[in-house]
Amino acid sequence: MASRSPRVAVVDYGSGNLRSVAKALVRSGISAEVTGEPAALERADGVVLPGVGAFADSASSLRACGLDDALGRVFESGRPYLGLCLGLQLLFEESDEHATTAGLGLLPGRVERFPERGADGGRLRVPHIGWNTVRWSGDHPMLASLPEQDVYYFVHSFRAVPKEEAHVVGVADYGKPFAAAVARGNLFAVQFHPEKSQTSGKRILDAFATWLAA
Repeated sequence: MASRSPRVAVVDYGSGNLRSVAKALVRSGISAEVTGEPAALERADGVVLPGVGAFADSASSLRACGLDDALGRVFESGRPYLGLCLGLQLLFEESDEHATTAGLGLLPGRVERFPERGADGGRLRVPHIGWNTVRWSGDHPMLASLPEQDVYYFVHSFRAVPKEEAHVVGVADYGKPFAAAVARGNLFAVQFHPEKSQTSGKRILDAFATWLAA
C-alpha cells in the first residue's frame, strides 16, 4: 500500500498569502489544509504558520481564535512546525512594532525594527525587500539536504533578535547580520518567503516534507 502524503495545517488567522503557501506545499508532496480551527491543528502531522502584516493584529487574532494555545500544544507534542516570515516573528516573546506586544513566547527574544543605518553608517532602506543570501549552520533535520548557502526572497521591516545564539541556524546581511532562520527542536522558522523564492524556496519545502515523513 502506498504511503499517504503528510497532512499539514496551514494556519489561517487572517494574515496574507495562505493559498500561495498551500499550493507551494502541495508541489513538494504535502497535503495542505488551510484552516483557522484549533482542532484541525491537533489532527495534522505538522503545522505551517505563514503571515504578512502587523505583529499586534496577528497575535490578537491568534488568541481570539484559540490558535495560540493550539500552537503551544503542537510544540509540546513534538510535531513539526514551520514558520514563514511573520510566522517566525510570532514565536518570540514580544515585538516593538507600534507598541510592545506579546508573542507566543516559544523562543526567548524579541522582534525589533531594522535600524535606520547599517554598521557602516549608511542609511538602510526599510522595508528590506528583495533577494538575499542566507548562510546555514547547525544540525537541524531541515538543514540536512540544503546547500551551505542559498538565495531567498525577503519582504520585512522587522527582524528577530533571539536571546539564544544557538537558536539561530540561518544568517543574512542587511546593514549587519541578522537572524534569517531559527530552530529549536520541532520548531523551524524562516524570515524569508519560500513560496516566492522559486527553486531555492522549493528546496526548503522539500526539506520540510522529508522532515515530516521522518
